Amino acid sequence: MPYRRLPNTDTARIKAMRTALEKGKELPPNKLAFSSKTIVRLQKFLPQFDHNLQLYRQVLASQNKKSKDYNEALKKARIYLTHFVRVMNMAIFRGDLPAETRAFYGLATDESTVPSITTENEFMSWGRRIIEGEEFRIKKGGSPITNPTIAVVKVRFENFIEAWTFHNTFTKRTLDYAEKNCSLRKEADEIILQLWNEIETTHSTLPEEVRKTLCEEYGLVYFYRKGELEKSNVAEPETGTWY
Repeated sequence: MPYRRLPNTDTARIKAMRTALEKGKELPPNKLAFSSKTIVRLQKFLPQFDHNLQLYRQVLASQNKKSKDYNEALKKARIYLTHFVRVMNMAIFRGDLPAETRAFYGLATDESTVPSITTENEFMSWGRRIIEGEEFRIKKGGSPITNPTIAVVKVRFENFIEAWTFHNTFTKRTLDYAEKNCSLRKEADEIILQLWNEIETTHSTLPEEVRKTLCEEYGLVYFYRKGELEKSNVAEPETGTWY
């Protein structure tokens, strides 16, 4: 005897519920193989589940697009910040600036290496220090460092902060929709299990092949076991959970 397998993808879940709802539109309540309580639950739940899935896909697509913008903004900002520090260190090496200049940026006066800006937090921390340090140094009468100027570095840094804000916003929204989908998915499985149980119970007194055909019209999916496959020459199904 073939066994039924509940849907294991969101697309299959929606298809199963829509098929049952279509039957509910075709047949009067007294001819329907599942209860009016279940059809009311389906009518209320399916639009919500479908809508949340669409929102998740839209937000995920936007997140992927913004991720590219974010990575590009970070790359550019990191290059400009690194170049600024190197230009400053070369000016000190040439004697154009005193070594004490590094203290304005929170750097050791005897250290000419570029600070670590590998992570987001490191980059944002050092970016703010260096921008604020250079602006303060200029206010104190210091000559601006050029190529790049701190104004250009600041623009690149602010572009990154904007991209970072968008990136985090979309990431959070994607996670929120994913969590909501997880909860709705569990409810969808409960509804489909109840639905299919009712349909099979309604047709339980009919011969096997007739019962199977009628249940499939409501969206139930059946597969044959290996021994039955050899007898019926039906293609072997993928492995999965059956109920």
